[in-house]
Amino acid sequence: MSLLCPLLLALALVAIPGARGACPVPASLKLEDGTRTCAKIYDKSDAYYDNCCQGAELSLEPETDLPYLPSDWNNKASSLVVGQRCELTVWSQPGKQGKSRKFSAGSYPRLEEYRRGLFGDWSNAISGLYCK
Repeated sequence: MSLLCPLLLALALVAIPGARGACPVPASLKLEDGTRTCAKIYDKSDAYYDNCCQGAELSLEPETDLPYLPSDWNNKASSLVVGQRCELTVWSQPGKQGKSRKFSAGSYPRLEEYRRGLFGDWSNAISGLYCK
């Protein structure tokens, strides 16, 4: 019986969405002071959706325009969440060059699932962005 309790707890944690770090709900994107956040970008994703949207995060306010991402974020985004009534446009090259894609409100836990051209995807491929 004592071995059964930890096993049941582990199964419950796996079964509860968000119990281990799933992406936040787009409607809940706010800074600690209550200021609205347009989007959040994360540098970690995983084959398991519950482990996505982890690691370092970059919060973007409405009207954030970054044609050149900071060097510690250039080609590092692996998952993202776009807030309600927002749209995030990303580019594959610095200076808003290369391929582009618009992400509407929602959670995108694995950018590997979103095509960038014929052979690429958007994981670790964002070099510029605009959030409105």
